[in-house]
Amino acid sequence: QVRLQESGPGLVKPSQTLSLTCTVSGGSITTPYYFWTWIRQPPGKGLEWMGAIAYSGSTYYSPSLKSRTSISRDTSKNQFTLQLSSVTPEDTAAYYCARAPGWSIPMEYDYWGQGTQVTVSS
Repeated sequence: QVRLQESGPGLVKPSQTLSLTCTVSGGSITTPYYFWTWIRQPPGKGLEWMGAIAYSGSTYYSPSLKSRTSISRDTSKNQFTLQLSSVTPEDTAAYYCARAPGWSIPMEYDYWGQGTQVTVSS
């Protein structure tokens, strides 16, 4: 059983950088051919794919967020992280990490974290 758990601050000030960590247990983030993914859902809106880091370490980003988004990993801790810079209140959302068993359009996921609420407010 794979488990993903998001962690990080629940409140971020405008213009600052949102940073979240996803801790993975029950499976290695370096195992082919999984993609480790960040997804968010603003209040009252649908899910938005933000980006992913592949088992190989390659990264992929949503075009709308690419300029502000960075995904990285720490294989020794079996964790991957999200950094979203220059945040505004429109970045307020529930943020999820998830595992995709392969590459597809749209992406499909077999395991999800429970999500963590992040509010951007001064």
